Amino acid sequence: MYTAPTRRFVSRLTRNTLALILAGGRGSRLKFLTLWRAKPAVPFGGKFRIIDFPLSNCMNSGIRSVGVLTQYKAHSLIQHIYRGWNFLRGEFGEFVELLPAQQRIETSWYQGTADAVYQNLDILRAHSPDYVLILAGDHVYKMDYGPMIAEHVERKADMTVGCLEVSLEEARSFGVMSIDEAGWIKDFTEKPEHPDPMPDQPERAMASMGIYVFNTRFLFEQLIRDADADDSEHDFGKNIIPYVIDKYRVLAYPFRDPTSGKQGYWRDVGTVDAFWEANLELCGITPELNLYDEDWPIWTYQEQLPPAKFVFDDEDRRGMAVDSMVSGGCIISGAKVRHSLLFSNVKVHTGAMLQDAVVLPDVDVGKGARITRAVVDKGCNIPPGMVIGEDPQADAERFYVSPKGVVLVTPDMLGQELHHVR
Repeated sequence: MYTAPTRRFVSRLTRNTLALILAGGRGSRLKFLTLWRAKPAVPFGGKFRIIDFPLSNCMNSGIRSVGVLTQYKAHSLIQHIYRGWNFLRGEFGEFVELLPAQQRIETSWYQGTADAVYQNLDILRAHSPDYVLILAGDHVYKMDYGPMIAEHVERKADMTVGCLEVSLEEARSFGVMSIDEAGWIKDFTEKPEHPDPMPDQPERAMASMGIYVFNTRFLFEQLIRDADADDSEHDFGKNIIPYVIDKYRVLAYPFRDPTSGKQGYWRDVGTVDAFWEANLELCGITPELNLYDEDWPIWTYQEQLPPAKFVFDDEDRRGMAVDSMVSGGCIISGAKVRHSLLFSNVKVHTGAMLQDAVVLPDVDVGKGARITRAVVDKGCNIPPGMVIGEDPQADAERFYVSPKGVVLVTPDMLGQELHHVR
């Protein structure tokens, strides 16, 4: 039976690993939240960006050589990484390096996830890592990559795929794996209509997290082979994995919480409903995602802001927040905030009421406004007296309303064309 290696052993492996974070996707299911920014740059959790979670996982795992591959509307993402992730020391081989689509090999932009890595092969060769860790830049989770890399090495795998157990219904939106008793992948189908269930759990399936560990030489060989295949979409899930499982040693690595042994926290916040729910979960007493974990901090760039302030204490004019998270720079002035998450620099004026609201940075909520079950995008100026989230028909005429009734409000919808969402 495999035994997890010591921290020192994992540390040595992670120091020789290069992580590549695929952060070029638009994330179209987030609708207007990604109109002016890539999905990994979307704010999350009161003060973070989604990209901060895989980046922090790398730092906490001892992986200090990281490339971030960007493409779609990357300015916001590039600016965030430049401001918040430039603290590593290049002379010690530590870096977070931006790799924008720049037609280094082909005369085209990135055509798929595998092509994005292929077009940076010369940069990968220059870094000369022993192992390459491929990560998606648009998921929220905390994971120590060291044990996964260690098991990859211990089991002498050519490729290892991080995986989750999901319901059969959820599995239709994942790449689904069939594995044998030893954990080797025997079949892989991308977004199947009828997912194969797990042998011991007929109601659940084994799904790919979009996390891959490769032996570097093996990765290069497969990327070059795939680039020459005219019928390929040059995607890891659609092309690389189905090709290699019949010919090489491809291992499934279940994502477990190191303390409880249960499946770890992982969220694809790729829809407005999922984004709203995952943010509001953080307001709970003991949320599954612990942002207060001193042993696994989430790093980010944050403006230097004053503490949040709650002013006025009259019976009809009291600044208060209950069951909520309120970030620095916020002022709740004679207003009521309940079960809501406020990002930095949010101003809520007299008589306003927020319930089940996720309010991104730099929003101003006018006097007497009421906002319920909504996501308010960065920079919105909510007019005094405006009511959001109480009349679905009226909301649908002005804003986007999700399948579960969550209202998404952006500056463009309010006639405030910022076009410079940071």
